[in-house]
Amino acid sequence: MIGVRTFSDGLYMRRLSFVLALLAAFSTRALGAGNITGTVRNQSRGGQPAAGDDVILVRLDDGTLEARAKTDGRGAFAFAVQYPDKAYLVRVLHQEVDYGQQASAGDALSLAVFDAAPQVVGVTGSIEILRTGTNGKLLHVSDMIEIRNESSPPLTRVGERTFEAYLPTNAKIDSVLAAGPDKIAAVISAAAVPGEPGHYAVSFPLRPGSTKFAFNYDLPYEGHVAFSTRHAYPLEQLAIMIPPTMKFSSRSAAFHVLATGSNRYQVEAANQLAAGEGPGFEVFGVGELPPLGEPSKSLTREQSAEIARPTVVNPSRASVAPVPNFDSRLKQSVPRSQALILGGVTSALIAACAFLIWRGRRPVRITGARRS
Repeated sequence: MIGVRTFSDGLYMRRLSFVLALLAAFSTRALGAGNITGTVRNQSRGGQPAAGDDVILVRLDDGTLEARAKTDGRGAFAFAVQYPDKAYLVRVLHQEVDYGQQASAGDALSLAVFDAAPQVVGVTGSIEILRTGTNGKLLHVSDMIEIRNESSPPLTRVGERTFEAYLPTNAKIDSVLAAGPDKIAAVISAAAVPGEPGHYAVSFPLRPGSTKFAFNYDLPYEGHVAFSTRHAYPLEQLAIMIPPTMKFSSRSAAFHVLATGSNRYQVEAANQLAAGEGPGFEVFGVGELPPLGEPSKSLTREQSAEIARPTVVNPSRASVAPVPNFDSRLKQSVPRSQALILGGVTSALIAACAFLIWRGRRPVRITGARRS
């Protein structure tokens, strides 16, 4: 009957409204599931929104730059993801320094950026691990150094010489890697300092937190090599890792043997080294370290899984390599007043460091990305 409302009509309308609301909610969730959104805040300025920063979206599988955006006045950005089943990297460029975070479709990110400065108080060395073994008539060396930026307020150090390395004068560099606290690795270049053989400078930003550098190089070898160490920053610990078939010698009393719990390598370490000239040492004999794809038996299952993640780096442009945070739990387990490497921790930390250095040679390029 026209113009007459019945109980059944009202029930029908309520059900219809409920269905429409449900569909709208589902559509909103489905739309959000195909987006990556986020906010960027400047932690050097108390967490203020970072407005006007460039943001790029990169697919991790092939390094393709999929989209670009700028943060709005609230520091917010949003990307419509083309491939919801793929892993992505979101990179924010703030004062010519990029900050990255891995993401998947549907994620709402919170990214921190920092103001950049050429001089920053609170930057110091943490640990250096020099891993070496023979390869025919060459001695291959992988030298990993961790630098810690504990500036307050937090600032990123930038410039032409954010870090300086001192290698043997006859070293032939194979590659130089860097990994910031955002767990993204990059192949970088090292510039020879004119008139100072063996002295190299890099221009990689030291963001607040830990930054790791790895210098991979070869030396002519006839059964014996002497090393003279020098450090740009004070260092809490220097560890030398060699095969069990090689021998270590030093006139310095600073070195002591570390009990690793493994017969696959031996480690000598020196603690609390000042910036400048350090203790020298020599290595003798021949031997190769065990394959790095087999972490030490002293690692927990969780640590082994974390170390085994593949690491890829880009040899020419901006890199998108996820790097496992291999030492955060280990260092937290050891008081700062003690040596950073003790007992079973030695195996885990050194295996992880070496794995990072050597696995970081598999390249992936980013199309159209801006250089770090």
